[in-house]
Formats: sequence, structure tokens, C-alpha cells
Amino acid sequence: MRSAPRGNGAVVTTAAPTPPTTPAAGGRDLPHPGRHEIRLESVLHALADPMRLQVVRELAAVGDELSCSHFDLPVTKSTTTHHFRVLRESGVIRQIYRGTAKMNGLRQEDLDALFPGLLDSVLAAATSQAARLADAGATDA
Repeated sequence: MRSAPRGNGAVVTTAAPTPPTTPAAGGRDLPHPGRHEIRLESVLHALADPMRLQVVRELAAVGDELSCSHFDLPVTKSTTTHHFRVLRESGVIRQIYRGTAKMNGLRQEDLDALFPGLLDSVLAAATSQAARLADAGATDA
């Protein structure tokens, strides 16, 4: 409430303006780089970490959004959060709240437009490496 004197000595009280409502959980936006802001160095840095590469491989295999809780990474929750932030800020994934779940989607269209073949090559190399390491482990046993 706000009071303001009138010219005749009377005081008029008016209600303060109502502040804008805060968006609901589903309306929270997380910062993402625009397509024109995505840099090769950042993408390569994000994909160089084995945990982040695992997340990207799972997203690519599913071809749809997955919640953060879907991923069972062998690291602490705070480290997992850090990995998702690096992937989001580099432009590799898009994160959006759907209700209370934070959903993650691969920005394949953006990455393919900027760096044709890069993501497919990295994913193919990761699959090849995983098979090679599994074969080496089987022959060592």
C-alpha cells in the first residue's frame, strides 16, 4: 500500500502494483548458446571427457530426450551436474525442464550444420574403441 497526499489535505491510499509472477518449474530456462555461438573448441573439450562422451552416446542411441536421473554415471551428483553443464554450455546438449524433470536432448541438427560429420565420426570412433577395449579385456582374461 502506498499513501499520497491530495491537494485538499486528504490522504489517498492505493495498492502497490502486483509484481510479475515467477514462472512455474516447467517455465525455467537454462542458458544455452545459440547456434552461431557454438565453437569447435568447446564441443571438442566437452566430448573429450569419458563421462560426457557416455552421456552423448546414450542420447544419440536413444534419439530422444532423457532425464538426468536416467544416467548412471560412476561419479558424485555434483560432478554429474558439472558434466551436464559443460555439455549444455558448449552447445552439445539442450536441457529443458518438463515438470520437475530436467530433460536432456542432443543438439545433433545444430552440430551437423556447423561441423558436418563431426558428431557421427566421434560416436563411431567411441563405439570402435569400446569394442576394441572389450576385445582386449576378453583376451587378457
